[in-house]
Amino acid sequence: MTVGIVAVSHSSKIAEGAVELAAQMAPDVELVAAGGTDDDRIGTSLEKVLAAVEQSLVDSGGDGVVVLTDLGSAVMTAESAMEFASAPEAVRLADAPLVEGLVAAAVAAQGGAGVEDVLKAAEAVRFGGGTERPDETPHTGAPDASGDFELINPLGMHARPAAKIAGGLSGMDAEVTVNGVDGMSIMALMALAAGQGTTLHVEARGKDAAKAVGYVRRLVEEGFGEL
Repeated sequence: MTVGIVAVSHSSKIAEGAVELAAQMAPDVELVAAGGTDDDRIGTSLEKVLAAVEQSLVDSGGDGVVVLTDLGSAVMTAESAMEFASAPEAVRLADAPLVEGLVAAAVAAQGGAGVEDVLKAAEAVRFGGGTERPDETPHTGAPDASGDFELINPLGMHARPAAKIAGGLSGMDAEVTVNGVDGMSIMALMALAAGQGTTLHVEARGKDAAKAVGYVRRLVEEGFGEL
């Protein structure tokens, strides 16, 4: 079993599309879409979200559930569903962007992370695609660990490799950049448009700096499992 994940959106198409995308990176994770109203209009439905949470609780086999939402009332609907859930203590609501947070959470769950670490992976993404909070000052000076690794997988830095890097790094105590962009931002990594043969320059600062660089190195050398 893995942690279950529920995507709540005002649009059924957005929820289903986000789940479809995340499932490509995390095929073993139970992902449930809860979008739109009961008559398929734009909006949210307490009954639909509660049903999704209950389904996810069953599918996760007691491992817990993380819920992600899009806008305003979706958060309130999700909170209400959690209150009425059969096991509210096993459900966590992530403060994270729906699509990127969902992918990061799914990748973490695919790797066997527990519910708190899956929640942390989603929230590490933050809104706007980065991990830095407004009151944080970025580290300067020499990194604690670094490395240069050549992409060998045929498609380079597309969605799945980006998700694997970001999802794995999100659970580590380190600030990581890849070719100058946030290593925990799936969208920023994809925006590098790094093709096969491109060298990734990885810099990490913090307690898990060496572990983070080693993690990226292994992924790159294994071709992200695509060879």
